[in-house]
Amino acid sequence: MKKSTIVIVLALMISVFSCSTSDKSSITVVSVEEMQTLIALENVQLVDVRTPAEHNVGHISNSQNIDYNSPTFDDDITRLDKDKPVILYCQKGGRSAKCADKLLEAGFKKIYDLKGGFSEWEHVDLKLNL
Repeated sequence: MKKSTIVIVLALMISVFSCSTSDKSSITVVSVEEMQTLIALENVQLVDVRTPAEHNVGHISNSQNIDYNSPTFDDDITRLDKDKPVILYCQKGGRSAKCADKLLEAGFKKIYDLKGGFSEWEHVDLKLNL
């Protein structure tokens, strides 16, 4: 009798937790190679969250610049489509991780964060072109 009660309680807990987490969006950290695959396969929004000065020095093609540290950041992200996947990057990964959390809170469905940021993209891109 005790075993069946424990099994039932565990089954209920699993179903409650799995239902509550399956509805939530998530943040996925991706490598440069995974990001390139996502860009090729999905209609994604590629967002550089660095400053405009950093973006002007160099950026990933077809990215839009939305400065995470800008006082208008919260308004700026409203230009993005919450139902379309978003790939975020900054210089090394700190700002994009914070931005990903904000997008998750704002109701975005698919959020990808480039591991290592633009620095990693440049490094891997250089290795691929040798």
